[in-house]
This record gives sequence, C-alpha cells and structure tokens, in this order.
Amino acid sequence: MEEILKKIIKQDMLHAKWLNALSFMENAGARKISACEDPIDTNIMQLKHAAEEHRHAYYLKKQIKKLPVAGFQTYTLSSLLAGRNTHHYLHKLDIQVCRYLKSHFDLDKINLKYAAYLLVTYAIEIRADHLYPIYQTTLDRCGSKVMVKNIIIEEKGHLQEMVDQLQAFDPDWEIHAKQAIQMENLLFEKWMNAVSGEILANKEVENLDA
Repeated sequence: MEEILKKIIKQDMLHAKWLNALSFMENAGARKISACEDPIDTNIMQLKHAAEEHRHAYYLKKQIKKLPVAGFQTYTLSSLLAGRNTHHYLHKLDIQVCRYLKSHFDLDKINLKYAAYLLVTYAIEIRADHLYPIYQTTLDRCGSKVMVKNIIIEEKGHLQEMVDQLQAFDPDWEIHAKQAIQMENLLFEKWMNAVSGEILANKEVENLDA
C-alpha cells in the first residue's frame, strides 16, 4: 500500500486524481447516509455522520489546490483515479450488503436501508481507519503539503459510533459485520488493482514521451 501511495504522491496529476477519488467516496457515503434517513425518525448521529462525510469530501477537494494542477471541479471519470471502479465502489457494496440482509432478516424497506447503512458504513470506517493513517505517514515521508490528519481523528470517532449503533441493532452484529467487511475487502482489492493499473499506464506514457 505505501509503495503505491509513494508513486501516486510523487506525480501531481495522479495525486490530484487520488484525492478527488477519495473526495468522491466521502461524498457518496454522505449521500448514502442521507438517502436512508427516515423523514421523521432520523437520529442526531445520522445527521452528524452525514455532515462530517460531506465535510471530508470538501476538505479533500481543498487539498487538491495544494498541488500544481488545474481542474478537478467535478467528479468526472477522467478526474478520478480508477474512475469506473471509484464510481461503483460504494454502490456495489451497498447492493451486496442489501442482498445479504434480505437473506438473513425480514425487514421492510425503511429498516433494510437503515441496516444496510449500519453495515456498509462500519465496513467503510474500518477501511478508512486503516487507509488514512498510512496515507498521512506516506505524505509526511514524501514531504507533501497535503494533510488528512483531521479526517483521521473524526473517522476514529465514526467507527466507535457505528459499533454502538450496531450493538443496538442486533446482539449478533459482529457476525453480520464480518460478512460486510469481507465484501468490502474484495471490492477494495479490485479498486487497488485498477489504481495500480492506471499508475503503470501513466508510467508507460511518460516513458514514451521521454
């Protein structure tokens, strides 16, 4: 992971695409949270989590401005690292978790959305708790001005909040959370393979131009 991140950070355009991809995922997560909210019974934790995910998306966009690149105002495929995989990452995880829940619980539409929100968000928070610290350490070692320390602090809080909500949802939550994590692991592996492929393709173009 760190070696891949070093290659990304050393190339400003790739780094900008990486930051934009992370921003897209944070924004997609915020939108998923909002989509599963009940118009009446939305709790304060959901509001807090959605607001913080939106802020992370905005913060990552602002970090791009520290790089000598232009553009990146939107989330077009060409502005993201591993664009297609990035666009579908969270949506695929949501679909897989919903299918799992339907096979194990008899939930109505509203409760199915809420349960999926809990498991998907938990799996993503586990990923973020692993990814962002490695990214920040690599940024420091590369002497980059980009920082994600503020996100790391908030993501740790999110993870504990999701554990608390999952415990309230089902006493056997860890069994179901383990399944969600396994699904996310496979999607993350595919995403990183796509990222590595794009880095390699970019290197080959540079060699041709040299």
